Amino acid sequence: MSGRFFLDTNIFVYAFDASAPAKAKKAAHLVRQAADTGQGIVSYQVVQEFFNVAFRRFAHPMNLAEAEQYLITVFRPLLAVHSSPSLYVEALRILGKHRLSWYDSLIVAAALEGRCDTLYSENLQHGREIEEVKIENPFL
Repeated sequence: MSGRFFLDTNIFVYAFDASAPAKAKKAAHLVRQAADTGQGIVSYQVVQEFFNVAFRRFAHPMNLAEAEQYLITVFRPLLAVHSSPSLYVEALRILGKHRLSWYDSLIVAAALEGRCDTLYSENLQHGREIEEVKIENPFL
């Protein structure tokens, strides 16, 4: 076991959600743990999805300076999986074998490419194992 873990987009979104303080606290803890230990990673997809939500759906949308600071200080050290043809091929295989959505298949493929043991996500089935990755919903 590598001890590496993957953080899905919803973890970062909840870290900013004042309407759900328990989730915000847990999410912020996971993000700090990822940064402090160097064991947590994300993919390009997580960065894209997060900023889409941060600019459009936050109660107080993130401005460009805040977004750039977050990108540099939080995402840059965690960003380990980039878009590639091999990532798409793996996501297609996962989609066909495990019947996930396309975007969830991309997240799982990125966690596998990053050699993660755990994928933290609220969107996938808690306790499910896909290949070598175990899905955990940290908010349960």
